[in-house]
Amino acid sequence: MPNHHSDTDFLPLRPMTLGDLATVVALENRAYPFPWTPAIFSDCLKHGYSGWIYEQDSELLGYAMLMFVLDEMHLLNICLAPELQGQGFGSRLLKTVERIARAAKAETCFLEVRQSNFSAIRLYLNAGFNEVGVRKGYYPTEFGREDAMVMAKTLF
Repeated sequence: MPNHHSDTDFLPLRPMTLGDLATVVALENRAYPFPWTPAIFSDCLKHGYSGWIYEQDSELLGYAMLMFVLDEMHLLNICLAPELQGQGFGSRLLKTVERIARAAKAETCFLEVRQSNFSAIRLYLNAGFNEVGVRKGYYPTEFGREDAMVMAKTLF
């Protein structure tokens, strides 16, 4: 299938380093009620996972953490500054992550999303992801646990 994307569909990303963790964690804490800890990000980078940064004028605006296993890419975390949400940046960040996955020869992308995160679910459905399962009690909530919807997309 031909690729009909223009370069404006993608965001300029750079690899995440351990030096980015303070700003990444600050954005994570602003964006999510149950954020990843600094240790989670640090462990991901130390174990060779693929972290990517989106910034403009040295300001962190978004990031993604990817794990590659054989011909699969698992989108572990994707985040966009709250003030940019709902403006198409999430779609562009996701397309850019998919391009990185294709370049790494990943054939399928998997992710989990909170079942209550309707805006993210809509983003993923619009990007061609399909629901492929449920992980019971995957996410913490204020009063217990919440199920995750497992979604997947074929990249090739």
